[in-house]
This record gives sequence, structure tokens and C-alpha cells, in this order.
Amino acid sequence: MQLVFEQLFGGEGAPETLVELTDYKPEEEDRLYIESVAGGVREHAREIDETIAPCLRGWTLDRLSRVDLAILRLSVYEMRYAGLAAGVSITEALRLARKFSAEESCPFINGVLGTISRAQAAQA
Repeated sequence: MQLVFEQLFGGEGAPETLVELTDYKPEEEDRLYIESVAGGVREHAREIDETIAPCLRGWTLDRLSRVDLAILRLSVYEMRYAGLAAGVSITEALRLARKFSAEESCPFINGVLGTISRAQAAQA
């Protein structure tokens, strides 16, 4: 999520940034996953935002906190492109929101991701 957040401010969101920010040195498997997800979010940002925007109910992408947008982008990427189960992705998104965002963000993020998840399930 921190790398996706960095991308919102023009950064590359490279795994090396994670090491610099947190001193976390991922093993090779984790590093490859992190690169895949961060790159995938960057590559599909437009489609991801087009998925999120209609579900905001009275909000716009520009009005969202950058932390909340990073969490939403990450979760939508995981559900839509990485094949992660919606429940798992939403649970992780809420954990990230509790740790990095405002208290009122959890129900908001849950609602947006729940709407997206139900729409995806209906299309399947």
C-alpha cells in the first residue's frame, strides 16, 4: 500500500522504496509479488479508478484522501487482476485503513469495496 501511495505523488513505487521507508527487506518471493502488484496498479490505474469512481456515492476520486485511494486501488487490483478473493482483499484493506487512515475511513472503504465485489460477482 505504501508503494501505491508513493505512486500517487509521482514516485515509482519500487520495492527499494519500501526498504528505505520501513527497513523491510523482502525475500525474493515477496519482492516479486510486491513488484507485480505495484506495477500492476500503476499499469491499470485508469481502469481501477473507473471501477472505483461510480461507487463513491457523493464523493469524487479527487476528494478522497490519498491513503484511502491507495488502499482502494490496491484492493481493486487484487480482486480484479490478481485473482485474490474479494473477502480476503477487503479484510486486508480494512486492516490497512485502521492502521494508516482515519477511523471513519473503514466503513467508507468497506462500502465501496463491497459494492465493487458484488458488481464483479454479478458479472461472473
